Amino acid sequence: MVKSVSRTRVTTFKGNLPSGREDGLAVEEPLEIRIGGRSLTVVMRTPGHDVELAAGLLLSEGIVSSAGQIGAIAHCRDPKDPQHENVLDVRLVPGVSVDWRRLKRSFFSNTSCGLCGKTTIESVKVSTPPLPDDVDGAWVALEVLFRLPRALRAAQKVFEETGGLHACGLFDERGKLLLLREDVGRHNAVDKTIGAALLSGMIPLSRHLVMVSGRASFEIVQKVLVARVPVVCAVSAPSSLAVDLAREANMTLVGFLREKSFNVYSEAERIEGCRIAPVVAGGAAPPVS
Repeated sequence: MVKSVSRTRVTTFKGNLPSGREDGLAVEEPLEIRIGGRSLTVVMRTPGHDVELAAGLLLSEGIVSSAGQIGAIAHCRDPKDPQHENVLDVRLVPGVSVDWRRLKRSFFSNTSCGLCGKTTIESVKVSTPPLPDDVDGAWVALEVLFRLPRALRAAQKVFEETGGLHACGLFDERGKLLLLREDVGRHNAVDKTIGAALLSGMIPLSRHLVMVSGRASFEIVQKVLVARVPVVCAVSAPSSLAVDLAREANMTLVGFLREKSFNVYSEAERIEGCRIAPVVAGGAAPPVS
């Protein structure tokens, strides 16, 4: 049975008065992902939706480009090994090759020093073309954007119990929540969401929006770009590289999204009644409200 929450005893202080109670903790465990029995990577994740996590990682790393290239994804079943639920093996369909040398370099850079500047942006541009222009003009209504934070927060059931998980939500253009995944790792939450969409036959995700519960990093923008998501929203700030990649990729990037305001960093033209405002002297452009 998948367990995403564990229980523990804690001592809570209110002022100088301690009291004991039971509290929920987000479970964090390693997951080894293998391809054809060969180890690809180990990620620290919250158990649950592991198959989707693996599928999303395969897509975002360029190992597969469609669900049809995946033959099967299954946990390794070994009752003698207590960790057998923490190992996934992926079987690709015949004819799909894996560039292990490239993957070794990619995963090493991700885990050791992070992704590196303009060189990485150029490599992403080569492997993943920019999003097309929206010939129909603006299609994201302001009221849709303003509804997203509350909808995302209301669906975060494990966060409600633990206060310790990131979330990623996939919305349609009317603001309907289609998918939501939670995880201790923000990138895992995105991979689970994208993986679920991939396995459901929803990719490419044109005229969809993704919202994440924290900041928008370069890796998050890169992952949703591969899934062809044109609009990415974050509760917190984007990084400088995330903004650079969004602009290069023709993606709309929204940060500090609240129920009455937000900042837009690129391709504001997709948002009805919105445009990039000039920077005022001595400060940044004011948020849209």
